[in-house]
Amino acid sequence: MKYVKLGRTGLDVSPICLGCMSFGEPDRGTHAWTMGEANSRVFIRQAVDAGVNFFDTANAYSDGTSEEIVGRALADFTRRDEVVLATKVFIADRKAPNIGGLSRKAIMFEIDQSLRRLGTDYVDLYQTHRWDPRTPIEETMEALHDVVKAGKARYIGASSMYAWQFAKAQHVAEQHGWTKFVTMQNHYNLVYREEEREMLPLCNDQGVGVIPWSPLARGLLTRDAAQSTTRSETDEFGKTLYGAANMEIVQAVADIAAERGVSRAAVGLAWVAKHPTVTAPIIGATKPHHIADALTSLDITLTADEIARLESPYTPQSVQGH
Repeated sequence: MKYVKLGRTGLDVSPICLGCMSFGEPDRGTHAWTMGEANSRVFIRQAVDAGVNFFDTANAYSDGTSEEIVGRALADFTRRDEVVLATKVFIADRKAPNIGGLSRKAIMFEIDQSLRRLGTDYVDLYQTHRWDPRTPIEETMEALHDVVKAGKARYIGASSMYAWQFAKAQHVAEQHGWTKFVTMQNHYNLVYREEEREMLPLCNDQGVGVIPWSPLARGLLTRDAAQSTTRSETDEFGKTLYGAANMEIVQAVADIAAERGVSRAAVGLAWVAKHPTVTAPIIGATKPHHIADALTSLDITLTADEIARLESPYTPQSVQGH
């Protein structure tokens, strides 16, 4: 595994990040594809053995059990100082005052809960899961700064917002001498490229590392258009994302994969990773070949002709995933 720097930080990460949303107790989440601890540990171990050192979870995944499973597995399979462990805050687990969001109260409470579940005294990357329009950004950024200064997080990152919102957050932090975001976890793949308009150029200019979620469009790029999976049938959020997806792109991925003798996933990930701002696509894994496909993508350099075939059918669409 050849490690890369995370944006302009000194942090070394694998160019693949293992997303852990699928790991959690099935009766504690809303996803039909969620695996229990025994099965989850198999994939975490597979990733570790392959040299992956970057793991992303969230306080909201399977009611916190994802963090518990990931924390125990990493404690058994790795050395803490060699692993880059990321989690997120924002999504509420219930409807009640002060639950969820990015208020100082919520952030200070949730970081301690995440650390307890993960079985560690710090996370390497603490991320805002979404923008909170109900909390002043000054309050959020100061609270995150205090989390870092308390030693509970080494770096902070953001996810899925408009470029003007991200720029505002960075400006507020710089203005007050607070910790700035070093990463952007945004929605980016071959059938959804709206981030190329403003967010990716902004991150490139500012040296912010990009770690895209759903780099394979929740599996859309890995199968025939008529084929369905348990996830595609039950993922209500996913159903809102790709109604405007261009099936010509899906077919181009299939054609190039067949020509190269590799999986469609490997082609789709190779395309995402070619962007100079992208540090590590976040991949999910529920089948043994998922991690193998991601590793194969690291050795693929798409030709100019292949890139044109993949990109030319794209048409602009409305913003999705914020």
